[in-house]
Amino acid sequence: MIVRNWMQPNPKTIPGDMLVSEAKRVLSENNLHALPVVDEGSLRGLVTRANLLRMGQFVLRTQNPDEFNFFVTRLKVRDIMVRNPATVAADDTMEQCLLRGQELGVAQFPVVEGRQVVGVISANEIFQLAAHCLGAWEKRSGVTLAPLELGPGVLGRIADAVEGAGAVLQALYPIGWHEDQADGGYLKKRVIIRFHANDVREVVTALQAAGYPVIESVQAHKPALAA
Repeated sequence: MIVRNWMQPNPKTIPGDMLVSEAKRVLSENNLHALPVVDEGSLRGLVTRANLLRMGQFVLRTQNPDEFNFFVTRLKVRDIMVRNPATVAADDTMEQCLLRGQELGVAQFPVVEGRQVVGVISANEIFQLAAHCLGAWEKRSGVTLAPLELGPGVLGRIADAVEGAGAVLQALYPIGWHEDQADGGYLKKRVIIRFHANDVREVVTALQAAGYPVIESVQAHKPALAA
């Protein structure tokens, strides 16, 4: 998965000489978490909702009329922005984006081509992507298999067991977990399975019979029929 296909394209940007009070209004009215600061077509910095909240709380705590007046009428974005913010490239993979965010402790990135900002990607987009992958909006049933080594044909046999139980398979997600070590130090993987089925217990029985222990299962709730 490539970042350009999942980012927010054509993001709203602000100039460095904008008042901080105005930037706060832009963030709030557009329900944004961050604003790239762009001057002369190049990325200069980043202003985040957290930055502005901390600044506003500090001014309110001091209860100093002069500081409040300065915050409202004179303080510029360039004075508080994160300079040279961490970025990702539009052609980076989502895996690279996730790793970079984890390493730096960053929740949002401007997406760039050269120095030009072409998008923004944040924890919100990643959360939505994860929700779609797990079928959060589709009310899928699901099971998670105990950790196993994924040799040739294993996922195919798991799929056969699920569909053999009458379920409509939607997705298989092998996930390595830090505690699941196989003999010899190889990482075992739990397999998350999402499907549509009238009774998840039939799928669990089929998987257990095929030699794949189930550690959890969830039956999707069907909407009640109107009387």
